[in-house]
Amino acid sequence: MKLYTKISIGLVAGAAVGVGVNLVAAQTGSTAGVDLVRRLEPIGTAFIRAITMIVIPLVVASLIVGAASLGDLRTLGRIGGKTVGYYLFTTAIAVSIGIVLSNIIKPGSRIAEESKNALLAAYGGEAAGRIELADQAPGITEMLLSMISRNPIESAATGDMLPLIIFTLLFGAAASLLDDTRKRALVGFFDAINEVSMTIIGWIMKLAPYAVFALIAAVTARFGFDILKSLAIYSLTVVLGLVIHALGTYGLLVRFLAKVNPLYFYRRIREAQILGFSTSSSNATLPVTIAVAEKELGVSKRVAGFVLPLGATVNMDGTGLYQGVAVMFIAQVFGIDLHWTAQLTVVLTATLASIGAAGVPSAGIITLALVLRQANVPETGIALILGVDRILDMLRTSVNITGDLSAATFVARSEGELVEIDTTGLEVARQSP
Repeated sequence: MKLYTKISIGLVAGAAVGVGVNLVAAQTGSTAGVDLVRRLEPIGTAFIRAITMIVIPLVVASLIVGAASLGDLRTLGRIGGKTVGYYLFTTAIAVSIGIVLSNIIKPGSRIAEESKNALLAAYGGEAAGRIELADQAPGITEMLLSMISRNPIESAATGDMLPLIIFTLLFGAAASLLDDTRKRALVGFFDAINEVSMTIIGWIMKLAPYAVFALIAAVTARFGFDILKSLAIYSLTVVLGLVIHALGTYGLLVRFLAKVNPLYFYRRIREAQILGFSTSSSNATLPVTIAVAEKELGVSKRVAGFVLPLGATVNMDGTGLYQGVAVMFIAQVFGIDLHWTAQLTVVLTATLASIGAAGVPSAGIITLALVLRQANVPETGIALILGVDRILDMLRTSVNITGDLSAATFVARSEGELVEIDTTGLEVARQSP
């Protein structure tokens, strides 16, 4: 894929337009620029809907093909264990990075009292709504039961991804036990659906530069600079943590576990990262993430089809890191000293909560309420960070997608299913672990 250059131009131009419009509106009081940006926003909305439209058939087809093609249940269990273990490990590291940075920088001790009061007043109502949603969240038993779909068709229709993925994996695992003739027919059918889905994605991606422009412009035009100034240290702490995790943690894992040059890896995945940044949704970006893994990184279809849909649902490293910083920030603002044992509890809770976060925009705010409650930190503090949540959500989604692709590369390498691709995009050789 060579679309990332166009998307980069759209991203920069969109951000520049949005910031420019915001500056003009702030200085002149005119709303003409904001109105113009809002008229462009439907382009981005249409793009996200089109991408989301193809997610369900692609996820179902790719998971069934991947699971059925693994050969036997032991292989499925081995690859599943590597994938889940990798995601849990990197999420725990991400949360730890956020907490360590918060202890060093102490962003909550740098916010003025008047800024805190203004933020609580401006976003208190919205925060109460998010807390109410967290109150409605199911307990552990209910959450485990909800992973078993009563009706897979209904789960697909409502976008309830985790029970749909579990059903699809079971279906694919059972299909792997069929005799060769029947298995080839079944896999061939879903493989054709997968190919058709990828073709549709190619058509939709022709809109990407314009859609990304519209999406970024709309978000930045609505972003308040006063809020940014008040939360600058907090925002910079989150961004620093995300950069360290994206480049440091993933870079080391890609280099030593996947045995791939990190620079090569990051250069190849830019398209998925930028799209994830603009949509703030791992699920919406999933079709492009799968395409990037197969065509840019050389991950086999069956590994990409298994690891990446699972990652879009359970791998939320960026969300976990952000929650670690947010808990520490809110505690510091309210003068609450979290002992190291409480901080370890935050690591564990944020790791588990981030896994349960949906791959949709701002889902991390709802799970953050659960983490705050566990740490005995006032949940009303969510109002302090809501003003900058969307921008940080865009960044952490890019990190989540980077983690998904690093996991797919590692699993493919360990299974001998990583194809080295030269700069012209041609396959060179299939590498053994």
